Amino acid sequence: MDPIDLVVVGSGPSGRRAAIQAAKLGRSVVVVDRGRRLGGVSVHTGTIPSKTLRETVLNLSGWRERGFYGRGYRVKQDISISDLVQRLHKTLDHEVEVLQHQFMRNSVRSIRSTARFVEPHKLTLVNDHGDTSTLHFENALISVGTRPHRPKEVPFDRKYVFDSDEMLEIERLPRTLTVVGGGVIGVEYATIFSALDVPVTLIEPRPTILDFIDREIVDDFIHQMRDRGMQIRLGTAAKSIEVKNGQAEVTLTDGRMVRSEVVLYAAGRSGNVESLGLDVVGIETDNRGRVKVDPLTFQTTVPNIYAAGDVIGFPSLASTAMEQGRVAACHACGASLPPAPETFPYGIYAVPEISTVGQPEEEVRKSGVPYEIGVARFRETSRGHIMGVDSGFLKLIFDQDTRRLLGAHIVGEGATELIHIGQAVINLGGTVDFFVNNTFNYPTLAEAYKIAGLDAWNRMARAS
Repeated sequence: MDPIDLVVVGSGPSGRRAAIQAAKLGRSVVVVDRGRRLGGVSVHTGTIPSKTLRETVLNLSGWRERGFYGRGYRVKQDISISDLVQRLHKTLDHEVEVLQHQFMRNSVRSIRSTARFVEPHKLTLVNDHGDTSTLHFENALISVGTRPHRPKEVPFDRKYVFDSDEMLEIERLPRTLTVVGGGVIGVEYATIFSALDVPVTLIEPRPTILDFIDREIVDDFIHQMRDRGMQIRLGTAAKSIEVKNGQAEVTLTDGRMVRSEVVLYAAGRSGNVESLGLDVVGIETDNRGRVKVDPLTFQTTVPNIYAAGDVIGFPSLASTAMEQGRVAACHACGASLPPAPETFPYGIYAVPEISTVGQPEEEVRKSGVPYEIGVARFRETSRGHIMGVDSGFLKLIFDQDTRRLLGAHIVGEGATELIHIGQAVINLGGTVDFFVNNTFNYPTLAEAYKIAGLDAWNRMARAS
């Protein structure tokens, strides 16, 4: 049997995009995944479930309408876990069905097995029944994703102490919740449960959260969290977690103690690489199981074996993982690629959303480039008033000399959708004049770009 052109281990965002790209280029492709269903971490425990949970919570809680009807307003008074899970399962079924259809349409074969490298061009596959087979390949892509980091000293029990995967299986809404870890996942779950009016405490050992985001955006976000009653403990770590008398107790390094019904431990993730036999073929990983790759081609230290997605580390976004998989597949198939875009957007699906593209103000200031800022608050827009939005804003950063847009940063309703306007303008070399001279639909939240553009243009015009 001739070797397969590309074997993809894992069917998450990077794996599925790589498989379909290689198939479009006429190559034979096999996807190997040990999960019961295709989709990987993104579909079953990560991106899709948490975002579906968020949307369900916002709809049932009436969160978006509270600006008009008050904080006590709810669409459904008694929200249960079954209300949340029903929509979640329906969404996951749809995602798997779409993926299966894409593979079928592009003649991508999938195998449910655990894969292990035995040579640079050879895998052994073991299915659920223990049957073993061998697969020869020209190129391979490792896209196995990550799992929650679970320190031995943390008493995970799926009753009082959960990791982020297990939170999707919680049997009832907790009366109180402590979230250990102020990264993207911890912040998303903390604000989602807060939107359900669950008292939440967020613990983060660093002096701030989301340190790759523009500081002004993060400061506003923290203010909004605290304004609705969330307790945020920054600069102190969880020293110990114990379950006593039907509740979880988190002792902090500063001596304080936080008690709650449930603890979500969301401090980091580790690559799912233990069963791959990477040491056999000479591929090294770090202490969290992340694989080092060439940042342009995504090749590992073994040239015909690539890696993409969360398993290679930051930025660990589904959107960037898809592009990494596509680039890796093109390189493996000998297809040429245009230069990578100058920037890509980050999306944090918290409540409220955060999204950013380009340089934060701190980075621009450090570079020494003279700059100007334009700001538009959503409550200033007619659409924001119609929607009852009383918080959130758009921040644009422009080069004072070239007038080019350097960064766009948003906190508030629709941020992850609105950011793509800023992304397009940055990558196409657009200036402040684009926002001043073009017409935006009215009333829309996107009109904030016009307002922020004019805000910056007024000061830039006077300065010149």
